[in-house]
Parts: sequence; structure tokens; C-alpha cells
Amino acid sequence: MQLYGRRSSINVQKVLWCLGELGLVQDVDYRCIDAGLQFGVVDTAAYRALNPNGLVPTLIDGEQVIWESNTILRYLAKTRGADHLLPLTAAGCSEVERWMDWQLGSLWATLRVAFLGLTRTPEPQRDYGAIRTSFGESARLLRIADEQLQTREYLALDRFTLADLVIALVTHRWYGLNDRFHALLSAQPEMPSLARWLDAQRMRPGFAVALG
Repeated sequence: MQLYGRRSSINVQKVLWCLGELGLVQDVDYRCIDAGLQFGVVDTAAYRALNPNGLVPTLIDGEQVIWESNTILRYLAKTRGADHLLPLTAAGCSEVERWMDWQLGSLWATLRVAFLGLTRTPEPQRDYGAIRTSFGESARLLRIADEQLQTREYLALDRFTLADLVIALVTHRWYGLNDRFHALLSAQPEMPSLARWLDAQRMRPGFAVALG
């Protein structure tokens, strides 16, 4: 397999983590090709033929080309028989996929404003009102996950699934912003269950693959 993307991308990190959970090894089972931002590639005609959005990641598996990070995760789980990550039953699958959809449509869409504003926008151009609103609203959303985790070890099922994977990466970034820019951001209530859960996810070997 070939994975196009840059390791700093949260969406590429999702795929790398999943590959790690599947026991697949870089340069043995798959090859990473740098693409996006400083690496370019995504604006070339050849890449746009693979992914018309010109975004990362894109995964090539034989003749199959897959883009959109959560779709790639579903593809990998289904083609590698990883029903521990994504159940085969409709009911079990829905438990995992609703959190995956929530991660994309609500959580990351909200936090992204603060993340890009603080990490990619020069200080004089930052809209701190929008950044604080984004950070505070994403904290409100994370408190939903914190409440879910008060009585359980994992978000969706009784084991680690793709739901935990995708939301852990966003949560990791939220805490990273809070630690790095604490003086600029509004204080947020403690989320002890979420923090405990995140610490456990950070201990997984796949996390090191994604963030290494």
C-alpha cells in the first residue's frame, strides 16, 4: 500500500494509527509518500487524478484508491478483518460510526478554528475572539465524551475501536493547545474521565506510530 500525506496532519495520523493497530509496518506493508503543505504534490495533475479534492490522506491499495480519512479507516478495518475496530453487525457498527461522524462533523470542525489560528496564523493576524470561542465550544463537546467515559473504559463498546482512535487525536490536540496557550485561552472545567481515557490511549503502540 501507499499512503500519501504529511505526518503533521491529524487525518494522516488517523490512518497511521489504524495501520499500527493492524500490526502493519511502514516500509514493509505500506510506504508513506510525503504530500501536502511544504511537500507539495497535492496540486499536481497526477495527484488530483487520485484525489480530486487535492487533500491528504490518500491510500492506494492495489487497484483501489481511497480518500477521506474516516473512509480509509473503515476500508482498512473491513479489508483486514479487523472487526474489533469496527464491528460487522449493523448495531455494533453504528455505535462506533456515530462517534466517528461526530468527530468529523462536530468536534474537529469546531476545534479546527482554534488549532489553525494558534498554530498556523501569525500572531498579528490572529482572531482571538474566534479562537477562544472555538476552544470553549470544543471543550463543551469534549465534556459530552467525558460524561460518556465516567462509567466506561471506552467510548463506544467494551474495547478500543475506531471511535476511540479518531476522538483521541482531537482530544490530544485540545490538551496540547491548552498546555501551550493556556494564558491566551479561557479557563476550562476539569474533565477527569476524559483525561484518564486519553492517557490510556496514548499508551497504545498505534499512538506512537501516528505521532512518532
